[in-house]
Amino acid sequence: MTIEILNHSPISERCLELAALVTRHTDGKGNGFHHTGIDRLEFQRESAAPVCLHGVSTPIFAILLQGKKQALLGEETYNYGASQYLVVSVDLPISGFVVEATPDRPYLGFKLDLDLCQLCDLITAQTKPSASKLENSVRGLFVSTADTNLLDCALRLTRLLDTPQDIPILAPLIIHEIYYRLLIGEQGEAVRQIATSGSKMQRIAEIIQVIKADLNRSMRIEDLADRANMSASSFHHHFKQVTSMSPLQFQKQLRLLEARRLMLSENSDATNAAYRVGYESTSQFSREYSRMFGAPPIRDIERLRAA
Repeated sequence: MTIEILNHSPISERCLELAALVTRHTDGKGNGFHHTGIDRLEFQRESAAPVCLHGVSTPIFAILLQGKKQALLGEETYNYGASQYLVVSVDLPISGFVVEATPDRPYLGFKLDLDLCQLCDLITAQTKPSASKLENSVRGLFVSTADTNLLDCALRLTRLLDTPQDIPILAPLIIHEIYYRLLIGEQGEAVRQIATSGSKMQRIAEIIQVIKADLNRSMRIEDLADRANMSASSFHHHFKQVTSMSPLQFQKQLRLLEARRLMLSENSDATNAAYRVGYESTSQFSREYSRMFGAPPIRDIERLRAA
């Protein structure tokens, strides 16, 4: 399944202004993600394509300012470009690909980690959603075109980096406004549900944390469904609605990502990494690893270290 979202934003001037600020704050710092003086705010810069990033994304709000990117979630593909934004509202295994970037025109991105507790507080202050809305699960990832108000918030937040004395007071207020703009935007239901107590989406998010906490343990769908206070069929349906994959597919992707991290960061060999994440068959591990990352474990890790 491919979801193509075309860029026809009427707010390119604001996007260009924000891109110029991000360019200035990332000049000379190389490629990758760069922390800023504002808690939870990072900028991404890449001067060549393609760049492939595999990992588990926590809840984020990210605006693409220059270049193009592709995100893969299960069998879904999201293509997006300048002045569009991505929101991830639950922890998801995502493959991200920067597909357009050059040294003269680098890929530029604005990324803000979402604080779900603050979202909860904001939702509590608003009208409580109807019971029917709580029953509808929505995808935990979406891409939309930013509007003027949302980009204005991002601009004001980024400008604070030039007046660091203002950050402690003004940054929380602007971030609070960003949350508000997301909640009232066209995809607000996805943001609202994750921070709404008792929603199906929030219960799925809690089960995701259970799966992440113990990757080498075999899962029983019935046990997870009981923990989520759902029937097995309802749990399976809502889990796939939120993540685009079954619980077993989800666990497999998390296992492979963790095994890759163990080999890359802790110098674990493939056999040990496979065992630590719950695989009993090294041949099965190698097959599934190759399918996900495009190369067997040893060759993939060698390629990553040489990059």
